[in-house]
Amino acid sequence: MTKKKEQPKKDIDYKKEAEELAAENAQLNESLLRERADAENVRKRAEQQKAQLANYFKGSAVKELLPIIDNFERAMQQADTSEFAKGVSGIHKQFLQALEKIGVSRIKTVGEHFDPNTMEAVTMEEGDGKEEIVSEELQSGYMLGDELLRPAMVRVKSQ
Repeated sequence: MTKKKEQPKKDIDYKKEAEELAAENAQLNESLLRERADAENVRKRAEQQKAQLANYFKGSAVKELLPIIDNFERAMQQADTSEFAKGVSGIHKQFLQALEKIGVSRIKTVGEHFDPNTMEAVTMEEGDGKEEIVSEELQSGYMLGDELLRPAMVRVKSQ
């Protein structure tokens, strides 16, 4: 029989071992918290991009519909008081309500100060003042939330 050699017992420093494990645990916890924060940031960014993309496509669709609204308005200006004209007016009103539901709003122009960010001045009328006031709207402008879909075409007068 062979005798097993007895290995000398190593002194284990439990305090040092505990400190090393505690440091490793703290490092792993910190890494986990960073990963969770990164995942949350990715989720938020994805939601924001999804909302921006939805607004982009909504805006694109609405831009295609705006000339139809313009034509309805022109038809109503030329129409008489017949039942047909009332029907056209009803369709126009329903169309505008549907656009409002998805966040499209008409830019207020007549009587307002001229805003070059949302309006295009087609003509300028000289007046006696320094304030530029919109005197007539030639074509309506529209916003989708804070995004300009189409500027209003206006006539401006100095008052």
